[in-house]
Amino acid sequence: MNKLTLNGRIWLETTSEKGTERFMGIGRLELLGHIQRTGSINQAAQAMHMSYKRAWTLVHSMNQQADHPLVITQTGGEKGGGAVVTAEGETYLTHYRAIQERFQQFLRDELARLPT
Repeated sequence: MNKLTLNGRIWLETTSEKGTERFMGIGRLELLGHIQRTGSINQAAQAMHMSYKRAWTLVHSMNQQADHPLVITQTGGEKGGGAVVTAEGETYLTHYRAIQERFQQFLRDELARLPT
């Protein structure tokens, strides 16, 4: 038999009168991390090989679903604008990374329980 692997994804969702929406998953986590490092939604999008429009849509979605914005933007100005991950965004990054690590450990543990 070929080597077995166990894979999965986990995400946070919000529920409202509009229904259930994805709020945070591994892709959005990665996007926030790139924004945090680069200070730019555009550069974060480029790093992830996605369009600026898609990155902006994801940021807007997270900001709309959260109690407080996760990313704030500045247009123009001396430094040419940019984006900053807020304290609330930092909190979600920290917590979701921890959830993701525990989930990956869960997958490793369950795989180890499978018969060889």
